[in-house]
Amino acid sequence: MKGVAGMKGKQTVRDMVLSLGLIGIVAGVIYVFIPHDDSEPPLKQVDYRVELLTARRAATYPVAAPEGLSKEWKATSVRFEGDNFDAWHLGFHDPDGDYVAVEQSTQKPSTFIDEAGQGAEETDVTERIGEQTWTRYEGPKYDALVLREEGSTTVVTGTASFGKLTKMAEALKMS
Repeated sequence: MKGVAGMKGKQTVRDMVLSLGLIGIVAGVIYVFIPHDDSEPPLKQVDYRVELLTARRAATYPVAAPEGLSKEWKATSVRFEGDNFDAWHLGFHDPDGDYVAVEQSTQKPSTFIDEAGQGAEETDVTERIGEQTWTRYEGPKYDALVLREEGSTTVVTGTASFGKLTKMAEALKMS
């Protein structure tokens, strides 16, 4: 009788291995034939009109927002914090998928520029955009264009090229 019990043990192990193999094959077939999407989810676009109107009524400075950009520029984030130096933020993804943000505040310029530009450093390069002179900042993560005005600072910053940052600054209307 001892031989029969040993044989049943081997048969049980063999059956378990065969069952696991069969489960693996079925899982593989399901994975191959069931469609799955590995692409990134589409960007969530935001409508910033209400926040813009609120900010323009509440802020102590003319609040900037772009006009005339193509629909390929997608607004992805917006916020106004009246209790935090009248901080205005409007984030976009440009047509190439890079990030561009418009940041404004009444906070001390050096502190605000460092935060908005994520540590970008001032350069000697300036750009005349419209009637204003913007200063270029370059950084390891973000580059920026900075406009210092009486009572507020505007920063156009992000991972996009200076060309795209300039395009955003050119489109800004402040009111």
